[in-house]
Amino acid sequence: MWYHIPNIPAARGRLAGDGKGAEEMERGAWKTRLAAGGRSLLRGARLLALSAVLGGLCGGLGALFHHLIDWVTHLREGAPWLLWLLPLGGVATLLCYRLCRVSFEAGTNLIITSVTTNARVPALLAPLIVVGTTLSHLLGASVGREGAALQLGGSVGHSVGRLLRLKEGEVRLCAMCGMAACFSAMFGAPLTACVFVLEVVRVGSMRYYALLPCLTASCVADLVALTLGAAPLRFDLTGAPEVTVAALLRTAALAALCAAVGAVLCAGLEGGARLAKKRLENPWLRIALGGGAMTLVTVGFGLYDYAGAGSQVIAQAVAGQAQPWAFAVKLALTVLCVSAGFRGGEIVPTLFIGATFGCAVGPLLGLDPGFAACVGMIALFCAAVNCPMASLFLAAEVFATHDLVLFAAAVAVTFALSGRFSLYDSQVYDRAETFGATGE
Repeated sequence: MWYHIPNIPAARGRLAGDGKGAEEMERGAWKTRLAAGGRSLLRGARLLALSAVLGGLCGGLGALFHHLIDWVTHLREGAPWLLWLLPLGGVATLLCYRLCRVSFEAGTNLIITSVTTNARVPALLAPLIVVGTTLSHLLGASVGREGAALQLGGSVGHSVGRLLRLKEGEVRLCAMCGMAACFSAMFGAPLTACVFVLEVVRVGSMRYYALLPCLTASCVADLVALTLGAAPLRFDLTGAPEVTVAALLRTAALAALCAAVGAVLCAGLEGGARLAKKRLENPWLRIALGGGAMTLVTVGFGLYDYAGAGSQVIAQAVAGQAQPWAFAVKLALTVLCVSAGFRGGEIVPTLFIGATFGCAVGPLLGLDPGFAACVGMIALFCAAVNCPMASLFLAAEVFATHDLVLFAAAVAVTFALSGRFSLYDSQVYDRAETFGATGE
């Protein structure tokens, strides 16, 4: 719990005499317990107030970052020649990290690690990830933005906790609140943001002591972001079938295929980064060549919709229209850009891949292509981050629906089959999380 009322047992009947000593000791114990409980509640109230402040701060920063990414994306779409500057943008990003003496390896994994350990998060990581992600989207790298949101929020929360000289556990709680707040502001999904932060750190065990502070921060951030005009991520859910045995089986089959795609995506990102570092040890050359390859492929094949996050393609897939090869192209380009070192994130590309894969494969299983795209988004998100409850909340918030039976079936199947594949290698596993390994 984020506050604690201690249990101090009274030593009844242990004192000699007529029992008055025991009664006095019991009253003293209750006074001590109430005093400690009062101090604990005051500490909890202080942390709750701090979580609200962090929600407002990170919500504002997240909303501004949301508008910034939208603006540079619109700018790139109106000036396709900017893609030719992608190699220079990558070099400039690496240069910023070197000048600020921050490791280029510092990213979302560091933020997750800081929640379970006392690992320090550089204060300059927040502005660096903003600059790096902005350059990536301006110049067309195939990356998302949620990695930046988690790093921005986690870095701000961690820095605020350090600035206030809080205890290590309280600093970690501040980092979690910041992560939830920025994620909420970027996606307009406060419940998903809260549960995601509780789940993503330790697979199989949620940190319930952080529930109230993280929920407070994410809700405050959502209100601030909406006030500042940040549009939430929303799609219309169409073509959903009635819940029947046939529909459940078809949805489960699609979810199983999404688990396989998720494994390929996670293995590709991990293996691609390792291979790139092995073959191109010079990081300057690595990111420049990766940017050059992305530019040549995009311009040469006219794949401009695959540059950046690709939110417009997700919307088309949910509407039932997607090229059958779109998911494979986006997967390959995302592996290329992330392995080269471009800043951003992988969750929005994951939603892209899941939506287009579902739209293409769903009709083969007897599902409506638009509905299959929605299921594919949620299932692949679950496969990539190992957060089943957050995935279910994501479906409820993004599609504004309470009909979650089929989504729950998809999430359950995907989580059971996804194993230890994950976008974040810093995740801690509390249990045998695969269906076949249960009880080992």
